[in-house]
Amino acid sequence: MEITDTVVAVFPAHDVAETAVKKLTAAGFEMKNLSIVGKGYKTEEKVVGFYGTGDRVKFWGTRGAFWGGFWGLFLGGLFMTVPVIGHVVILGYFATIVISAIENAIVVGGLSAIGAALYSIGVPKDSVLQYETAIKADGFLVMAHGTAAEVARAKTLLGSANPSQLGLHTRTPQEPADQLVHAES
Repeated sequence: MEITDTVVAVFPAHDVAETAVKKLTAAGFEMKNLSIVGKGYKTEEKVVGFYGTGDRVKFWGTRGAFWGGFWGLFLGGLFMTVPVIGHVVILGYFATIVISAIENAIVVGGLSAIGAALYSIGVPKDSVLQYETAIKADGFLVMAHGTAAEVARAKTLLGSANPSQLGLHTRTPQEPADQLVHAES
């Protein structure tokens, strides 16, 4: 399957984002085509941490059970610090896109690694800034990736979960060369 489209839903709280993911999986969406992005913890917490145990990760803090439970369900994950935003957890398909952006040192008009990765999958720059702002404000992005038909169905399901924002984005076959700048290692 060639992944060409992405639907992004923004949710204000982790429990609503979790419900949205459960709706998608109950409707037959494969976990490998889903992603979730959000802050790893609230900044006023005193104890924050995580550690790996084989293929599992344990999180401490208010959202520890939320992230720890999802880490085992999604295929791949990333815990990173993004300047201005803070600690962010990215699970699922989108984690590999962010890692690729970091490894290839892709810079897109001053965007963060998350912003550059969103841009690389077809999200316009103005929407990228809105999504980064939502994460910074403790929101959660739930994404479904796939063919146009699959993503249209996912958009309907995510819309029924009452997101604060909902956007459908199509990756263009080839971005103009002047849009992406590759830093030399």
